[in-house]
Amino acid sequence: MDVELIDQYQRGAFFFASPERTLLASDPRHVLSEKDSAALSAQVNDALTEYGGIAVGALPYDDTGETHVLLPTSVAWSGPSQQGKQQVSLSGYRVTPEPEPEEYQNSVTKALALLKDGAVGKVVLARTLRIDLDEPVDMRRMLASLAAMNTHGYTIATPLPTPGVTLVSASPELLIRRTGMSFVSRPLAGSQPRGKDPVEDRSNAQRLLASKKDQDEHRWVVEAEVEALRPFCKRMDVPRAPSVVSTPSMWHLCTKITGELIDRDVTALTLAAALHPTPAVCGSPTRAARDAIAQIESFDRGFYSGAVGWVDSNGDGEWAVAIRSADVTDQSLRLYAGAGIVAGSVPELELAETSAKFQTLLRGMGLDLTL
Repeated sequence: MDVELIDQYQRGAFFFASPERTLLASDPRHVLSEKDSAALSAQVNDALTEYGGIAVGALPYDDTGETHVLLPTSVAWSGPSQQGKQQVSLSGYRVTPEPEPEEYQNSVTKALALLKDGAVGKVVLARTLRIDLDEPVDMRRMLASLAAMNTHGYTIATPLPTPGVTLVSASPELLIRRTGMSFVSRPLAGSQPRGKDPVEDRSNAQRLLASKKDQDEHRWVVEAEVEALRPFCKRMDVPRAPSVVSTPSMWHLCTKITGELIDRDVTALTLAAALHPTPAVCGSPTRAARDAIAQIESFDRGFYSGAVGWVDSNGDGEWAVAIRSADVTDQSLRLYAGAGIVAGSVPELELAETSAKFQTLLRGMGLDLTL
């Protein structure tokens, strides 16, 4: 990510920084909105065949929502970020949680009752923080700060259908990357906060690797992804056990799934739509978990825990999971964080996990909040 790309960013543009390269796209000639993923893939393919270039945008969390995919006329690429951390300073702000922490713990208790009844095996419950600001958000500086912190992940800003709203994400999770006939996916599930010192940090990572609860949670995600990808695959390689990866605020269990496609017409967008939503952001089984989330959560997720990325006219592309994210307007932010609830989950610990996940964006915005 060169300084020039950050300097050129303006609200309404699409920004996508991966560990390998950075994309800035703007001035769309078309906006494609579609609820059916197969119809969306066909529309995008037809548009790219006619106009060339790339398509960029976002898939919402819920399949009843409309996608927001753009065909930009201005596209710039550069290498990965070489910048140091940017200082972001907010002069005044007010924080409102939704739901309140105690209410979130009650929601976890409700989810555990559903699990006990056997209605669902896992439910991912989220909560939000609304931050109202006294001054406008400096988006360029915030993106630069997040990218400097998130060099191994995906720093994203994508316009949403609601005018004036941008989804900003510092996601650690690759949903899918397709290059020619090959693909890679890196699902994350199972988490522990980073420690306050090196000894505690190493202990937390080892505790995560040894946790049956987290290993079970991770296995469900991997099995679901393998099942979704299998119809498209000539070959697929799946490690027997996950590894641990870190972000500035969290440890995660991670599995790198690789493979080779049967059909060159299967695009990165087709694969992203087939995978999304994974049990890492929704639960298992998917439909029952979605119903439980709709019953328990008090807000509309919108594009939080959706998928954001790009696809080109060859079908290559890269899509990340929109976690560690916020809806950003000129003078407000709504941050989202979730935790996977399975048998054995403890409400107080799940609340603490969401608090730790909030810290990624909070630190990127120069906020030091105890939640």
